[in-house]
Amino acid sequence: MISREPTLERLAIAEQLMLAPFGLDEAVLTRALGTIAEHRIDDADLYFQTTRHEGWSLEEGIVKSGSFSIDQGVGVRAVAGEKTAFAYSDDLGVESLMDAARTVRTIAAAGQSKRVKVGGATRRVAASRVLYAPTDPIATLDSAQKVALLEKVEKLARAKDPRIVQVMAGVAAEYDVVLVARADGTRAADVRPLVRLSVTVIAEQDGRREVGSSGGGGRFGLGYFQDALVQRYVDEAVHAALTNLESRPALAGDMTVVLGPGWPGVLLHEAVGHGLEGDFNRKGSSAFSGRVGQRVAAKGVTVLDDGTIADRRGSLNVDDEGHATQRTVLIEDGILKGYIQDSLNARLMGVKPTGNGRRESYAHVPMPRMTNTYMLGGDKAPEEIVASIKRGLYATNFGGGQVDITSGKFVFSASEAYWVENGKIQYPVKGATLIGNGPDALTRVSMIGNDMKLDPGVGVCGKEGQSVPVGVGQPTLRIERLTVGGTA
Repeated sequence: MISREPTLERLAIAEQLMLAPFGLDEAVLTRALGTIAEHRIDDADLYFQTTRHEGWSLEEGIVKSGSFSIDQGVGVRAVAGEKTAFAYSDDLGVESLMDAARTVRTIAAAGQSKRVKVGGATRRVAASRVLYAPTDPIATLDSAQKVALLEKVEKLARAKDPRIVQVMAGVAAEYDVVLVARADGTRAADVRPLVRLSVTVIAEQDGRREVGSSGGGGRFGLGYFQDALVQRYVDEAVHAALTNLESRPALAGDMTVVLGPGWPGVLLHEAVGHGLEGDFNRKGSSAFSGRVGQRVAAKGVTVLDDGTIADRRGSLNVDDEGHATQRTVLIEDGILKGYIQDSLNARLMGVKPTGNGRRESYAHVPMPRMTNTYMLGGDKAPEEIVASIKRGLYATNFGGGQVDITSGKFVFSASEAYWVENGKIQYPVKGATLIGNGPDALTRVSMIGNDMKLDPGVGVCGKEGQSVPVGVGQPTLRIERLTVGGTA
């Protein structure tokens, strides 16, 4: 059997699903792009996408819902200077594509725009990664097996502790295929599997109820959720709920805070990562604008955005503009090195794209977005860091949060945290919120653990109404004089 090179294989799959059945071919794509380029523009692309999604949820021992959806369409974009013209259609026919192209053509020439030559005979396949298999994860388990997986979660959780009074579990799988045709003749495609298993439990004791949750996923099939992993998710969820049953109100004030490894990196993502996206910095609206080459964090702090980690939720073989993803160093040993970029902001800022042009779907325009954003580990044992706390908070898990990009101010709620005195964990606390300024908090990092890990694969990032899957990560961190809001 002769197999094709993976990049060409993905392109063939995309063409078979989204071009051939609708009478589209290379000549039609070139004609559509040529129509757009009749006006002076800097860039243009066509973004084809077809997505199948399936989800099942269980509650009170019963499968409460099951869903299946198919969505497909094409987004057509032209860029001139800072202006973007965009149209989309959920019809992949030739006429719908040409109508969208003619709509976009009306963009006015502006600023530094120029006439783009549309590639025809110069078609080239974009360089890309091979980070995950082009698997259809929906087909990796049948319906009965998916229900059995959820029932297993229910059984394990209830058997773990008699105080567990309610179990909610969900499993989701998505098969996403995209094709990008750029005006310069570049063609790129990706076949993106994505799965997730979530576990939430409610524990009750003496009339008090508390919640715990866990889960994970990535870009592979549902067979990833083997018995040992499912048991770990259940153990984590039950532990969180039972811990919260023993929690006391959190103390408030400025104090030393230690953040656990992995998912607490969501604070880094929100408080720092968004501020390093190219669009905010080009417009001067980020707290990091104009600070490349300057110290923005304590020594030892190195932050990366890396879309090239195999099988990770935030990873992509190519971004949604057809560029190969990269491992981009944003902050190195405390010095700001650069920003994450899509093609529009990279061109206007005079730098190269970093493979971070992302969009929620064909009905949305791309923008600079994070992939997997994390801080590298240091040389301290996590036990040493916790033992160094005289009086302070040890936060091991987080819920929601928000950040103001311009000022860098953030507010985050800890879903699992502990009060520490003289290096000893005293008791779990509830209601702790971390309040601070992202750039300022980075300068107050005083100890960095050697236990860097990535989150289990549950992150979703929102920006300007668009949501995309992402990853976060960090080692155990000690931060000085962080404000904790509490209820005590």
